[in-house]
Amino acid sequence: MSQDVGREPGQDAQIEPLQVDTPHIIIVGLVLWAIALVVTLVVPALHSGDRHWWPWAALSGLLLGALGLAYVRRGRGNASAA
Repeated sequence: MSQDVGREPGQDAQIEPLQVDTPHIIIVGLVLWAIALVVTLVVPALHSGDRHWWPWAALSGLLLGALGLAYVRRGRGNASAA
């Protein structure tokens, strides 16, 4: 309520976008996918029976994350040039 002091009615506040370190976030995701892959390969119950696809899902997450990281690092993945 105190943020509206001095502002005329109907005037919207300017909201600035957050500055995010996208490559760092992607690297954290890659590390989490790598941990998931190791866990699913080490624990036999997590890659047998109906869960046979779980290691492949983790591997896919790693590969797609690596592609995303390469894309962002080349400079095409950020919106600063848009």
